[in-house]
Amino acid sequence: GAALRWLFRMLSSCSKVGDPRPGQPYKGGNFYAFLPDNREGQKTAMLLKKAFEHGLTFQIKSCNGEERATWGLIPHKTSWDGGKARNGYPDAQYLREVCTVL
Repeated sequence: GAALRWLFRMLSSCSKVGDPRPGQPYKGGNFYAFLPDNREGQKTAMLLKKAFEHGLTFQIKSCNGEERATWGLIPHKTSWDGGKARNGYPDAQYLREVCTVL
């Protein structure tokens, strides 16, 4: 089937209150997520966009002494294939699960 591919671009910046080390610079990056291009996928995309606009998509984590932006608690499919074990499809429950989280 057709797929929607989303690019989330997190620019490098300084962390804020509530992050592990407030005021420290962190490294951003490009993050890709995939949804089916159907009615349910498009509805989910709108909810994910709102979550991103409210700062809920990413978190800052320390990794080898460097602060980095990483995915937060909202599950994203980062591959179109590979199944649930590889953050991909097929995963018949994903849209229901992510909408519950959102």
